[in-house]
Amino acid sequence: MINQELLNPQSIVVIGGSNNVHKPGGSIVRNLISGCYAGELRIVNPKEDEVQGIKAFHDARELPPTELAILVVAARFCPDYVELLAKEKQTRAFIIISAGFGEETKAGAELEQRILDTCEQYGAALIGPNCIGLLNRNHHSVFTLPIPNLHPSGADFVSGSGATAVFILESAVIKGLRFNSVWSIGNGKQIGIEDVLQYFDEHFNPETDSKVKLLYVENISNPDKLLFHASNLIKKGCRIAAIKAGSSESGSRAASSHTGAIASSDSAVEALFRKAGIVRCFSREELTTVGCIFTLPPLNGKNFAIVTHAGGPGVMLTDALSKGGLNVPHIEGPVADELKTQLFAGSSVANPIDFLATGTAEQLGTIIDYCDNKFDNIDAIAVIYGTPGLTQLYEAYGVLDQKIKECKKPIFPVLPSLHTAGAEVAEFLAKGHVNFSDEVTLATALSQIMRTPKPAPPEVQLYGIDIPRLHKIISGIKDNGYVPPQTVREILSCAGIPLVPEMVSTSKEELTTFAAKVGYPVVAKVVGPVHKSDVGGVALNIRTAEHLTLEFDRMMQIPDATSVMVQKMLRGTELFIGAKYEERFGHVILCGLGGIFVEVLKDVSSGLAPLSYGEAYSMIHSLRGYKILKGTRGQKGINEEKYAEIIVRLSTLLRFATEIKEMDINPLLADGSDIVAVDARILIEK
Repeated sequence: MINQELLNPQSIVVIGGSNNVHKPGGSIVRNLISGCYAGELRIVNPKEDEVQGIKAFHDARELPPTELAILVVAARFCPDYVELLAKEKQTRAFIIISAGFGEETKAGAELEQRILDTCEQYGAALIGPNCIGLLNRNHHSVFTLPIPNLHPSGADFVSGSGATAVFILESAVIKGLRFNSVWSIGNGKQIGIEDVLQYFDEHFNPETDSKVKLLYVENISNPDKLLFHASNLIKKGCRIAAIKAGSSESGSRAASSHTGAIASSDSAVEALFRKAGIVRCFSREELTTVGCIFTLPPLNGKNFAIVTHAGGPGVMLTDALSKGGLNVPHIEGPVADELKTQLFAGSSVANPIDFLATGTAEQLGTIIDYCDNKFDNIDAIAVIYGTPGLTQLYEAYGVLDQKIKECKKPIFPVLPSLHTAGAEVAEFLAKGHVNFSDEVTLATALSQIMRTPKPAPPEVQLYGIDIPRLHKIISGIKDNGYVPPQTVREILSCAGIPLVPEMVSTSKEELTTFAAKVGYPVVAKVVGPVHKSDVGGVALNIRTAEHLTLEFDRMMQIPDATSVMVQKMLRGTELFIGAKYEERFGHVILCGLGGIFVEVLKDVSSGLAPLSYGEAYSMIHSLRGYKILKGTRGQKGINEEKYAEIIVRLSTLLRFATEIKEMDINPLLADGSDIVAVDARILIEK
């Protein structure tokens, strides 16, 4: 319920404002005054006649009508103040800084609910409780520092944690990142992160509104709402990056299958962000670095020129960009030779372009001009320019300022001398620029942006999935639990997923006949136990009927064994696809390297069903083991298109089968152009 009384109030009262600027009640008044709030500012303090030069009211009942109230008093007093102000003073927006509510005790939750009920009754907006406040270009209603540089094109930042918001602002300010607004939602009793995104989306003006949104998320209460509005904003030209806290394995639930052990709420968040087109970050530095990149022209291509007068940072940036899938192409030929004649002897133009510690500001400008206008294989320019303390850098940074404004290609300034050249860097930032003081952090952030797909289309493509047959199969399953192998094959065949020839039987004769028909070698697997390998229930490379008979007799003695499965033995790269149903999110699809690597390496990517092909490719390319899938050391790569197709088809099938709570296909074998499902489990809960 975000309203104009919250965003641009004509009058503000601070309940609990004081003269002590070292406490929240005093510091919030200080920030409002220093922020040049243009409306009527009022204070309620029963013990003071004047607070920081402003006449104080001893009792809130003495106040004239006031649009926004900021409460900085003990939690137990807040409900009565809210009721008084909403009922008698027409207050229609509240920011409650105070803690001691639902985040602490049951009694606190009851106080919080009273406040919400009153706000809902009178149509008032509520930020908090338990927050640092709201900061925008109209009013600085926060009690913390720093107050960042506010500008219409700056970032809108929404945080679920007040303290973390302060630390993120600290990280941003030294990079020169400007802000349009800062929202600390605290407990988010009425207005959560999803609600702020909804307001941004529904009131978005492409001519005047910020196109950069940064989020710090501790809890997603409405995934569909976040997905819808974040996707809309990105489609309208915005760029969004977010940290989601709480990604450790200790928060995941124990489950009985491989997928259940890997998938967690964090996997669901990863999947949600990928579908929405949100760039996921994992640290304050990464979030603010991504935010800075968002303020620059978009990167159209993967080829960087690195301009430096210090060899080491250029090498580290080259390594980090290459590791993240970006390129630092070799520069050579007549134009490169021509550039070299304009630099000091010993300079290198091969890329990185190293024009030595003695290189001049004029030479810096010349190099940038060549990269922008004469090197066609360059898409962006990174300039690493610091100082050992021998010279001032005003002239060089002046050239850099000019070139950033003139060049067609984006320029990423890496100015590492924050201490030695602090004054020069500050002057450069004051001109509206950003600074990436660490080249590896820049490369990591760029790679994360490049790996993030565009928002997925909302339409569901069926891709030939046999939905009527799927529903018929599932409706015929009577009991909850893991379904038998034949039912697994029937379900997967509804999605057209290729399956290895197999037979399940309790008859040795049937199985040996089948093995002779498909041809040895074959694989035998026990049916019944969930984890076959753990109980010795898998035998590979069986080449004779006699060997198969011995393995059959052994496996049928394993506890819980009901039958034996025989499959044609295939060879190839082992892949994995899994799925897990998460409440509020839907099916989370996982992919990665298969076999034992799923549990040992946990190198998996996640997406939210139904998936587009763009999402599937993003998942595949995000794997740490992607180079193995692509082909390395003379080994042929897998059919990426086929793998993506199976992922998409499976996700579409699951969109119409919420009864499937967990699924593993592990492994799929990729051999040349073919990918075949070898082993699968499906857990049904109706």
